[in-house]
Amino acid sequence: MIRALSALYSSMTLLKRKSIEAVASRRPARGERETSRRKLSGDAGDVDNAGEKRMTPRFAPVTFSEMDGVRYLHFGTEWVQGAMRLRKPDAIELEYAQQMMAWLLFLSPSAADFHVAQLGLGAAALTKFCHRQFARAKVTAVELNPAVIVAGRSMFGLREDDARLSVREQDAWDFVMDGAQTASIDALQVDLYDATARGPVLDTTAFYRACRRVLKAPGVMTINLFGDHESFPKNIVRICDAFDNRVLVFPEVHDGNIIALAFNGPAIDVSWETLEARAEVVEATTKLPAKDWVKKLRAANARQEERLAI
Repeated sequence: MIRALSALYSSMTLLKRKSIEAVASRRPARGERETSRRKLSGDAGDVDNAGEKRMTPRFAPVTFSEMDGVRYLHFGTEWVQGAMRLRKPDAIELEYAQQMMAWLLFLSPSAADFHVAQLGLGAAALTKFCHRQFARAKVTAVELNPAVIVAGRSMFGLREDDARLSVREQDAWDFVMDGAQTASIDALQVDLYDATARGPVLDTTAFYRACRRVLKAPGVMTINLFGDHESFPKNIVRICDAFDNRVLVFPEVHDGNIIALAFNGPAIDVSWETLEARAEVVEATTKLPAKDWVKKLRAANARQEERLAI
């Protein structure tokens, strides 16, 4: 499915542009140690029912910087966790974050019941963009650290909740494990890193299966991964396991991020020319570089040169 994964690893230094779930110390194998006792139909073995006491999260400090008209979000280090161009506060500034919107190639957010959710708020770029751009869609953001939510509203122009927007102070694990969320989301955007960017905070097969459960059919998950890190290959394997190998990847961007797309629902068999036509519409309506997405997806994924069949 994925061509030459080893070619995605570079010798570059650790990435400084990462959106994260702001947890200063990672909970080891949190998805497998969760104390939730919910029984999930047909997959109860994914949930640890041992009753282990949950760890109290410790949050990194929320700090900011500005350079060349761009405001950056930090968590007590020089690492950039999100960004906003001051003259375009509702635009998506970072390339990898733009690629998190690539589900637009496959889904149309025009329906009144369309629901897009972000796990990990960061600088609220995705949340703000979706809320502004898709006038009929419901937008939900899930963020564990209350200070990140405050920063989003005070420093990054995140609006107060309304009939379509809901920003929830909640653990992403609890959100996807909530039975009420089953098959409720069309597009799920996952960007969950700890303060040292050692890999996604939630990265178990159980977590990715839960992400699939919350998706409608059809539904798409986009997820931010870090190519130049040991967490990348294991996450790709687990996502492929959870989504029956229905996974595409973008090439690594200059910051080291790799965005993956995982699909739920009916099989997709479409010509690249059709996707290019869709990309032209997306680009015209959103100003996102959708035509470049098609080119990069076609180049980066094996056995997809003639048609996209997944």
